[in-house]
Amino acid sequence: MKKIAIACDHAGFDYKEIIKKYLQDKYEVKDFGTFSKDSVDYPDFVHPSATSVEKGESDFGILICGSGQGVAITANKHQDIRCALCWMPELAELARKHNNANMIALPARFIASELAIDIVEKFLSTDFEGGRHQNRVDKIAYC
Repeated sequence: MKKIAIACDHAGFDYKEIIKKYLQDKYEVKDFGTFSKDSVDYPDFVHPSATSVEKGESDFGILICGSGQGVAITANKHQDIRCALCWMPELAELARKHNNANMIALPARFIASELAIDIVEKFLSTDFEGGRHQNRVDKIAYC
């Protein structure tokens, strides 16, 4: 069973709970928080979830905040994370197919919860195409 890391800030809390419930029968979901709608600093939750994906403890990660930007920027500070901000299923599909994204960021204040589920489903059901895309992904890391 694939393992999914999920994390959010206060703006993404409701969506995190909805997505977590949707995934729980198909995946092992590790919730990195936050655990309420109280205002928090999203890096406190993003870094542990990204580390889980980076170390292979989780196969994929889902991050949620108001705009999706802050959590994506934070996750992408990790060397082996490729987090894509997605607001439609087609973006999630291309992020997996072409960029081998291992995390997605969702903008809770700009998409409906039903759309968030569709995006997550597309992300988790799409495989990386490899080939010419692998060469490009290999060039992403900057040391």
